[in-house]
Order: sequence, then structure tokens, then C-alpha cells
Amino acid sequence: MSASAIVMMVVAMLIVWGGLITAILRLRSHPEPPEQMPPHTHPAE
Repeated sequence: MSASAIVMMVVAMLIVWGGLITAILRLRSHPEPPEQMPPHTHPAE
């Protein structure tokens, strides 16, 4: 592979993995609230 292909591969990998890490860190610091259950229902139903 040429040097430019390797550089582009590394840039693409950084974008993908960086987005994944950013999403994980954001969800850890701002978790989604749990969905509200309708009244008179049990989680096992």
C-alpha cells in the first residue's frame, strides 16, 4: 500500500473509533432516562 492510502486508512479509523468513544463517554455522563411504565403494570408482564 502507498503512504497516502495508509494515511487515509488511519484517518478513517480515527474518525470511526473516535466517534464510538465519544458516544460511549457521552452516554455514560448523560444516560437516557428509563421509560415510564403505565400504571398498574408489572415489569414481568
